[in-house]
Amino acid sequence: MKQTFTSARRPLEILIHIIGWGIMFGFPFFFVERGNGNINWMAYIRHLAVPLSFMIVFYANYFFLVPRYLFQSQAKRYVIYNIIFLCVIGLLLHLWQSLTFDPSFAPRPKRPGMPPGWLFFLRDMLSLVFTIGLSAAIRMSARWTQNEAARKEAERNRAEAELKNLRNQLNPHFLLNTLNNIYALIAFDSDKAQEAVQELSKLLRYVLYDNQQMYVPLCKEVDFIRNYIELMRIRLSANVQMTTQFEIQPDSQTLIAPLIFISLIENAFKHGISSTEPSFISIHISENDKEVVCEIRNSNHPKTVEDKSGSGVGLEQVSRRLEILYPGAYTWSKGSSEDESVYESRLSIKIKE
Repeated sequence: MKQTFTSARRPLEILIHIIGWGIMFGFPFFFVERGNGNINWMAYIRHLAVPLSFMIVFYANYFFLVPRYLFQSQAKRYVIYNIIFLCVIGLLLHLWQSLTFDPSFAPRPKRPGMPPGWLFFLRDMLSLVFTIGLSAAIRMSARWTQNEAARKEAERNRAEAELKNLRNQLNPHFLLNTLNNIYALIAFDSDKAQEAVQELSKLLRYVLYDNQQMYVPLCKEVDFIRNYIELMRIRLSANVQMTTQFEIQPDSQTLIAPLIFISLIENAFKHGISSTEPSFISIHISENDKEVVCEIRNSNHPKTVEDKSGSGVGLEQVSRRLEILYPGAYTWSKGSSEDESVYESRLSIKIKE
């Protein structure tokens, strides 16, 4: 990515340099005296020394002094070498203009009020100082841009690696919980256990293939949730009231992170069902133009410390995935009622434009 970014910038940088120096080297034409409409090329060459000195100072800093000293935290050496370099260039510039002076093209006598010649020399020296500063600023700006692009690329790669790791953790976690449910069915209803295995095969196809994508259509995610709920219904006893409501378009193409809601639903089945007391689970998923909302209410029957299925690993993964995929674009409220009898979870995710 860094190489691609640099390659895309280079033609534009070269074009800007060519245009800039083209203007700079064309500027002396305004100071060349013309006789009979012809350009005095000797006078042009004499004036050409100024933009040429600017170019030498600029690229000496751009390609050598700034990377060699300023980027290496040797600012003191950078300043000293530039002062020496500036004095040498200024001296050579003064000698060149003295050697190439043609008396036959001497200007008219100096008019009253004209500034002394040393002011023009000082002007050129200050211009050289400005050129040094401009070169350093451009070089450092380009370096900062490249570093920023590399930093963002590293963050993106790290986030993708973490998401992949979370997905790899989620697959066995989801499979383990489902197999535990099927194992419980085998003990009292082998026919239902066989049906559950068939339903599980449908779920695994989605988990193994679609889960590898960053986002999936909401309709596919809801189909997966429906299949999962049907699998879980097989082992529900008569004292459990199960209600579901899906208010989405049948072919909704709203993109959503795969398996982002399933851990919340798993949590409802783990902590919302009691084998001895009346229980209920209510699942409502809806979408509108701005957001996708998953609301879950269930009776609260927390697992004991010894029950490993209630470890909450899935919810931790959901929280981390939300931070990576939807930073600042989601709200998640969850908790028990005052009497601890009902647990509610509401996750709202803003739809990306």
